[in-house]
Amino acid sequence: MTIGRNGSDRIVTTAATYTAKYRDGAGIVREIATGCRSKDGALSVLKELTDRAERVRSNILTVAEDRISDHQHTPLADHFAAFEQHLRAKGCTDTHRDSTLRYLRRLAEECRCSRLKDLTRDSLERWLSDRQAEGISAGARNGYREAWIGFVNWCVRTGRLLNNPLKSIPLADAKADCRRKRRSMTEAELMRLLDATHRRPLLDAMTIRRGSNKGKPIANVGDERRRKLERLGRERALIYKTYLLTGLRKSELASLTVASLELDGPMPYAVLNAAEEKNRHGSEIPLRADLVNDLREWLVDKLEAVRSEAMASNGQTVPLPEPPTELPADTPLFNVPAGLVRILDRDLKLAGITKRDERGRTVDIHGLRMTFGTLLSVGGVAPRTAQAAMRHSSIDLTMAVYTDPKLLDVYGAMNALPELLLDGKSTSERTSIKATGTDSCRPFPVAPTVVPNSGNLVPRLATADKTDNDCLNNEHAKSQPTIAVRAYVGYKNTPLSTADNGSSKSGRLDLNQRPLRPERSALPG
Repeated sequence: MTIGRNGSDRIVTTAATYTAKYRDGAGIVREIATGCRSKDGALSVLKELTDRAERVRSNILTVAEDRISDHQHTPLADHFAAFEQHLRAKGCTDTHRDSTLRYLRRLAEECRCSRLKDLTRDSLERWLSDRQAEGISAGARNGYREAWIGFVNWCVRTGRLLNNPLKSIPLADAKADCRRKRRSMTEAELMRLLDATHRRPLLDAMTIRRGSNKGKPIANVGDERRRKLERLGRERALIYKTYLLTGLRKSELASLTVASLELDGPMPYAVLNAAEEKNRHGSEIPLRADLVNDLREWLVDKLEAVRSEAMASNGQTVPLPEPPTELPADTPLFNVPAGLVRILDRDLKLAGITKRDERGRTVDIHGLRMTFGTLLSVGGVAPRTAQAAMRHSSIDLTMAVYTDPKLLDVYGAMNALPELLLDGKSTSERTSIKATGTDSCRPFPVAPTVVPNSGNLVPRLATADKTDNDCLNNEHAKSQPTIAVRAYVGYKNTPLSTADNGSSKSGRLDLNQRPLRPERSALPG
């Protein structure tokens, strides 16, 4: 027995390996396990430690560099444990934390890395290349790369490594090696899906599974069970509709409670807590009016179900003396099942919607969020507004990943391009000509046959220079004969106009809306 430094009793035993005791460069006495069973090996480790302390005292090494050297010999399992505590303190989800540590442990085991000093770029690149040969997708390989680079960056920040030897490892091309391609659903498909989802629970219960009537929906279902199945179908259809009109992720939708809804204000919304959101920011999700009405009805139905369950648990057939008047604040808004992906597949089948299209793209639960983003673009929503609605950090993610170009009206967008005319005129010029009513004009004499019966000769009407060059050609006008005009007998100083010519089949036109006299004729030039 002996007394420890803190004054407690301690048992003195003989260790299986030697321990080195020395004074480091900062003047602190340290005891380090050498891991050596022989005295000569332990002395060699001790000499290395004392030499390093001497280099620190001689300002050849800094204290920080000296501490980094200590971490090089610490087992990776200890670093992983400290990194896990860091992820917990950071607020990462359990799923992200578990997957990250699983990636780290697998690669460390298969690369035979037991110390930080064993981590090299060559070993990780070789491991990733072997996984590519095994057929692992680019996205999965990038997940391992991201986990290891994040871990090594943490080691640099905590003084365990001087720099990150893995940061220059390139990303695999996930677009060229995409194993799951999602597609958006059309409006017609969505209507069929919601209808089939609402009907399927009751329809499945009524369908005969064996015998001569196999496949026929003729089974008897009790009234109470029928109501429960109809309510279940309504809930699932409302889950899909909420997905499509809010763009929530599955975990985010499952986290919504009764207290998350604000339905009474002028702009209803749902509060998404920061702990439940992927980016950990917290958001207020706007709710459209028709969805608000559906949610109100659903909450009333949910309250009635709570009352019925309370009466059934008490064995009473009459209402309770004090039935609940409102749902508890922590009541989940929806019961989002864990197997919702398989449920969606059955709903798609009943709706007659193929899960995989001709291009190999599929429809799944997260594809409903992609449909939300695509419908925003189809509806003409500005890209920056769509990014805010999707809660994306990058507009490229909204436009390139969560927008299905197949549903966009690319052909209709061609009509927005300017009209390019082969005669060299712009659209605005052609529009101006049409607006003046001279787009169909051709060069012709100003007053072809409309002449009074007077013998007074007058010069040619000089109107060619007042008309668009496309309608009257000055050179052509000069080549026409001079027209003599006689004044109308019954009127003096009759005005002449050249706004419209050639509308009468007889070649005559009374510009003053008076009866034409038969003695009016064209005089020879």
